[in-house]
Amino acid sequence: MIDQQTRCTHYHSASDVIAIKFKCCNQYYPCYQCHEEDADHASALWPLSDFNKKAILCGVCKTELTIHQYMNSHNTCPHCETSFNPNCARHYHLYFDSKG
Repeated sequence: MIDQQTRCTHYHSASDVIAIKFKCCNQYYPCYQCHEEDADHASALWPLSDFNKKAILCGVCKTELTIHQYMNSHNTCPHCETSFNPNCARHYHLYFDSKG
């Protein structure tokens, strides 16, 4: 279940308000576990060359951010100033390939 601000059953704190567009299917999911449960394929990482693509959705104001904007946001939406969960950085390796 996903709420109006993109929180899911796996991550649902007040600051869990982003969704990530998965490179493999161009669909937004709140987390990698939601993708695993819903998609019929393996996930793919966003390559560094695509970090300028809009792939992050603020669940509060619905603004799409590029991966660079998100990573440099200091865990705050640049549009509505909502706080994002800083612990999401622990999962970057599941979504973003910073090596190339």
